[in-house]
Amino acid sequence: MIERKEYLDQLIASREKDIIKIVTGVRRCGKSTLFKLYIDYLKSTGVTDDQIISVNLEDMDYEHLLDYRALYSYVKERLQEGKYAYIFLDEVQNCQGYEKTVDSLYIKPNVDVYIAGSNAHMLSGELATLISGRYITIEMLPLSFKEYCVAQAGNGKSLRDNFNEYLRFGSFPYIAQLERSDAAVVPFIEGIYNTILIKDVAKREGITDIVLLESIIRFVASSIGSPISTKKISDTINSSGRRISVNTVDNYLKALADSYILYKAHRYDIKGRQLLKTLGKYYIVDTGIRNMLLSSSASDIGHLIENVVFLELQRRGYKVNIGKMLENEIDFVASDMSGRAYYQVAASVLDAGTLAREIAPLQKIPDHYPKFLLTLDEVGAGSNYEGIKQVNLINWLLGE
Repeated sequence: MIERKEYLDQLIASREKDIIKIVTGVRRCGKSTLFKLYIDYLKSTGVTDDQIISVNLEDMDYEHLLDYRALYSYVKERLQEGKYAYIFLDEVQNCQGYEKTVDSLYIKPNVDVYIAGSNAHMLSGELATLISGRYITIEMLPLSFKEYCVAQAGNGKSLRDNFNEYLRFGSFPYIAQLERSDAAVVPFIEGIYNTILIKDVAKREGITDIVLLESIIRFVASSIGSPISTKKISDTINSSGRRISVNTVDNYLKALADSYILYKAHRYDIKGRQLLKTLGKYYIVDTGIRNMLLSSSASDIGHLIENVVFLELQRRGYKVNIGKMLENEIDFVASDMSGRAYYQVAASVLDAGTLAREIAPLQKIPDHYPKFLLTLDEVGAGSNYEGIKQVNLINWLLGE
């Protein structure tokens, strides 16, 4: 198993705290493995097997627990007086009425509740109402490049070769164990993609036109790094002879985002200090899925690395928006409780004209928050343009 240290540390820090721990993320990103790693940690501290109650609601062995009453009874029967219990409910959204089970278990003494799911809708319905203010969310993504390199340690390849494969084949944990070839990787990616589309989007949202749904996700995948609107998607599909309304496109996009296959970045007016409602950008959870959908080539690297940077900023806990400064656009405004930072992303700025174009938007920002230009160029120490620091993207991904 690949250790997901950052996520594991978050679970350890919240152990036995009076809050429900909710782990979310796209299917096959490693949520179940994270629970296994954490259970191993608990056992290493003296927790016994009978204190751990673990249920995966996608496992046929637990099909009889897909009703909240049955699930509650199953767990309650295994609680032991005088002993702390650690309860793990994986893919909990498959259980009808699971919110009642989670809330009832939470209020019992000496119970630590952990749940995981593959759909953001679980946090916007009855569960959020019942446990408002009594939970934390850990949002998982597939492997970071740093984690991928750890998994590939000893393969004899250069960092750049590993990075190129990371871009090409994507970052789902299981892929790191496969042979680096289309024949080995593509069937796995197709399986994940089809499962997400059918089980996590179409079935859950009652969508029957899968071809139309795929048309939307392919359009978005081809527009990574470009502002898009629901009207533009609707007009494009309608021009091909199919009929779809703006509202339907909006609903489908929300369903795709709820399944964590797409992420939306809103535009932020830096001068006006406000979010804008129109022309946001979408990013896809895994570059391997995008390459499978579009048969992308190396010439597409600018879009791919922008997608990678967006996901990495998300991993690092930032709220990520697209920056607007007058008529200029900044790729990313990354904000947290301590402030913000600005990022431009480019494959290369060795050409003087390209460099000037990339740093111009950053130069016009009037505040003094950090400004970065991330490129694949080899960068010497102290590469700085009027306070804008140029950083090698691969080194940045590795935390250097």
